[in-house]
Amino acid sequence: MANVNVAQVVLRNALRTKLGSVRYASSDMMLQKIGKREVVGHGWNGMPVYADRVDFPFPAIRFKEPTPDVLALREKEKGCWKKLSVQEKKALYRASYCQTFSEMKYPSGEWKMCLGFGLIAISMSITCMLLMKAFVYEKIPETFDDEHQKAQLKRMLDLGVGPVTGLSSKWDYDNNKWK
Repeated sequence: MANVNVAQVVLRNALRTKLGSVRYASSDMMLQKIGKREVVGHGWNGMPVYADRVDFPFPAIRFKEPTPDVLALREKEKGCWKKLSVQEKKALYRASYCQTFSEMKYPSGEWKMCLGFGLIAISMSITCMLLMKAFVYEKIPETFDDEHQKAQLKRMLDLGVGPVTGLSSKWDYDNNKWK
């Protein structure tokens, strides 16, 4: 019993060190991807990525890398905000975020492309159907016209097809009309 517990502990520690090295390697790769941008939070998936999302408005990293102008504004923002001009506040916002909420919610026009592809697919289907009807399918047999169908119905009634629940059960043979 003790050997099993020791084996479990050794295995757990080995997995932790192995996963830890993978975790460090992936974080180094992430740091290379984000560059000098500041990590400011956890993010919507726990990774340091930037995404404008209405459902999770605080991304893990800032949108832009810090420039000397932005760094000067960040020092100035540590003081009284009343001393900041509207342009400076907007510059600080744009350094942290790519879009405002109204820009995120504004329709993108993607529906036009989806509708266009849908209409193209429908028109291609109709064209294919018409070409198949014109060049592949034969003409409808003559037994599909009204005369032949009436003759077939009369023959089925004469033969008494489906006398219990079928066609003949709904025909009145004494008066020669439908029940």
